[in-house]
Amino acid sequence: MKKFILPGKTQDITVEQLSQFIDDFNNHKLTPFLKSQDPQPKEGSVYVVVGRDFQEQVIDNDDDVLMEFYAPWCGHCKKLAPVWSQVAEELSSVPGLRIAKMDSTANEVESVEIRGYPTLKFYARGQKGSPKEYEGDREVEGIKAYLREHSTAYKTYLEAKTDL
Repeated sequence: MKKFILPGKTQDITVEQLSQFIDDFNNHKLTPFLKSQDPQPKEGSVYVVVGRDFQEQVIDNDDDVLMEFYAPWCGHCKKLAPVWSQVAEELSSVPGLRIAKMDSTANEVESVEIRGYPTLKFYARGQKGSPKEYEGDREVEGIKAYLREHSTAYKTYLEAKTDL
């Protein structure tokens, strides 16, 4: 559901402003309002993404990104949190791979539809416009196995380690 905001104070809105807002809406000239927190620091090895830096952190870089879209109150999300942190820590030395998360109750991204929590998506380098839904095992080894299969960065890293 897209939201649009008419700027200004309600008591100061004129008929002309409202009319222009409606015309702009009908002509698709308005930019949707999306919730976003201020940019956040990493939590350990987990990148913390917010609405306003999603494009930069996930789409506009050359890294493979495994994203968790979560809700702080969600029991399944709370159970996944230590697993997610451990995966991020264990794979922190893999160049070109990010393990990231976003509080989807406080942040929105127009291109991302969340139907339940946690939602896990893999944004592969070169294919960011069509992320893959992660529906595998939600334990450390299951997530790492998924990345061994789907992440070019992780495959390259593992191949380089075996060549030593």
